[in-house]
Amino acid sequence: MTQPEATTSAVTKAPKKAKKIVIVGGVAGGASAAARARRLSEDAEIIIFERDRFISFANCGLPYHIGGEIKERAKLLVQTPESMGARFNLDVRIETEVTAIHADKKTVSVHELGSGKVYEESYDELILSPGAVPFVPPIAGVENSKVFTLRNIPDMDNIIRYINVEAPRSAVVVGGGFIGIEMAEALIHRGIETTLLELSNQVLGPLDAEMATPLHTEMRRNGVRLKLGQSLSAISEGDEQLTLELSDGKVIDTDMVIMAIGVRPETSLIRGTDIKLGERGGIAVDAHMRTSVANIWAVGDAIEVKDFVSQQMTTVPLAGPANRQGRIVAENIFGRDTEYKDTQGTSICKVFNLAAASTGQNEKNLKRANIAYEKIYVHAKDHAGYYPGATQVSLKLLFDPQTGSLLGAQSVGEKGVDKRIDVLALAIRSGLTVFDLEESELCYAPPFGSAKDVINQAGFVAANVIRQDMKICQAERVLNCSPNMQIVDVRSPQEIGELGAIDGAINIPVNQLRKRLDELPRDKNIVVYCAVGLRGYVAYRMLVQHGFNVKNLTGGYTTYLMHERIGR
Repeated sequence: MTQPEATTSAVTKAPKKAKKIVIVGGVAGGASAAARARRLSEDAEIIIFERDRFISFANCGLPYHIGGEIKERAKLLVQTPESMGARFNLDVRIETEVTAIHADKKTVSVHELGSGKVYEESYDELILSPGAVPFVPPIAGVENSKVFTLRNIPDMDNIIRYINVEAPRSAVVVGGGFIGIEMAEALIHRGIETTLLELSNQVLGPLDAEMATPLHTEMRRNGVRLKLGQSLSAISEGDEQLTLELSDGKVIDTDMVIMAIGVRPETSLIRGTDIKLGERGGIAVDAHMRTSVANIWAVGDAIEVKDFVSQQMTTVPLAGPANRQGRIVAENIFGRDTEYKDTQGTSICKVFNLAAASTGQNEKNLKRANIAYEKIYVHAKDHAGYYPGATQVSLKLLFDPQTGSLLGAQSVGEKGVDKRIDVLALAIRSGLTVFDLEESELCYAPPFGSAKDVINQAGFVAANVIRQDMKICQAERVLNCSPNMQIVDVRSPQEIGELGAIDGAINIPVNQLRKRLDELPRDKNIVVYCAVGLRGYVAYRMLVQHGFNVKNLTGGYTTYLMHERIGR
């Protein structure tokens, strides 16, 4: 019997159309999105529009080139349009601005700044990475040619050109954030007399006020004329110099001004579209970096993100998050389900010979968010004290008073600050507690660390507080000492003679304390303190077992001085 011939139903599938991705902005987030997209698809058409002449440049390095630490300007160019285009097969169009988004047609309006040509470009997926722009308040005279901002390479070139040609002898930096501090240092390195104005009572807002006080001392020690609690009211031009009127009515004459008050999300492109803004003024995105409009994504300094600790929305203009967000967008465009896991705001700033770093929430934000917290201070050496070159690391740790969950940390010192904050950033991300810090096994050799690292010590102190092995007193209370409080200084008389003491304190060195208990009042609350808190803890354990109502000043006299100097 003959078998019937097999029949086949040939269904010809249409070839899958390659995606066309348009990216607005070619620096951190945009460049990362483009590179990751190409690694995931050789077929995609990828166009980057950048209104400046540069893409993928190290904007965090701009002040250091102005100050001379980074000698070669070319070192700031991570990729050129040509090199990135060649490596990743990208269509990079510099000095070209996207002026409008037409989501209904899935096109953008484009303006070539050099030729004046205007056209529309279609897209399948649109990634917005417009960054942030310097905030410049509407101050009279702020448009003067001797007033500068610093956000990109042309800004940097303008500042360097002015310094080289005009040889200014003086400068005023307005704003004490990252850029303001870095620019003040750069100008000092160029031999320019520099004044820094800051409206707040401290520089570097991510820190709490007391942690910023060592930075004030360091800046003044290096020649910066620091004016806290001051803002700029008006700028006028005289025969040779600018005259700045300050909020207190005083005036300063100067040769140039750097406006470094801060940045705000660049969202002008989305005006007139259905793309929603968040409560903080940045572009609203979900965890996949999608905007409220289909096929439009956003990354970087222009967007709002959720804070990892508080779960509140915020804007975080940092390169690390922007790069991760660019990578996430590309993965989601090509079918991967990748989410952005919120932002901790981990950051660090060089302040002459000091470094200041933070991660998670600071005390100011925790108060505003009504989040319960406790805080302790540790001041310890960056490596074994007996090995030459050991320097002090000051660490403030914020944690949940019930569970010990880590909420935030800040650190200031000459060396080892980045190491400690990086460890704590990862601990916060991993959901660790102060009890885990006790058990952390970190690198130890005398040139690099101590057997009980700063991290371990912070864990010991915080865990002691939660276990009620030690009750602590904060410096704010000691500064406002009540009549029923007796302060006891357990340092040596020599230390007191060299460093000073808290007014009203009686001195009983810790090694003499057991024999002099009768000198302490039993009808008062006793606060013991030493230099950094360690001998104070020994004294606390001794006194509490002898029936005294006692607390230990966390961080000791070092922390007290930091609080005492707030606003100076």
